[in-house]
Amino acid sequence: MVGWEIRSASVADVEMVAELRAVVLRPDLERLGRYDEQRVRQRLRDGFTPAHTWMIEVDGASAGCVALRPAKDTYWLEHFYLDPDSQGRGIGTAVLSRLLEWCDREGAVVRLNVLQGSSARQLYERHGFTAETEDEVDVFMVRHPSSPGDHPAETRPGGSDSRPRLCFTP
Repeated sequence: MVGWEIRSASVADVEMVAELRAVVLRPDLERLGRYDEQRVRQRLRDGFTPAHTWMIEVDGASAGCVALRPAKDTYWLEHFYLDPDSQGRGIGTAVLSRLLEWCDREGAVVRLNVLQGSSARQLYERHGFTAETEDEVDVFMVRHPSSPGDHPAETRPGGSDSRPRLCFTP
């Protein structure tokens, strides 16, 4: 696996992430007859929350992002995109594993949705997600913690929020 790092997202990252989303989702959205060049980017802009998002960097360059948004009794894994040139190198698996380890320590349920027929579904299934509901476009998946909340919560240095600490290099 190649070297990579995670950093907290900022408002300045939104356009890069919107463009990455358009590139990554285009094949699946076109296959489903749902690709709209403006809408794919605007949906990201409308839902981008830097406080719950991390940027994935490979060799010092932005290569992806992931968000973990708290909601009532669950976290939503969102905006998990990795540049096609960085896919297949173990980075997505490593990032997802780290997030899920933190969620397990919290005893947290994690939910996500993935497009019908997306190869990303296999990644999520390997990490314990199962289909909860689905429609003609989306599969909504859920993952229950593997070892519920018997470990102390890991928080950001100097803070008391419940955001996972993900600033690390594998």
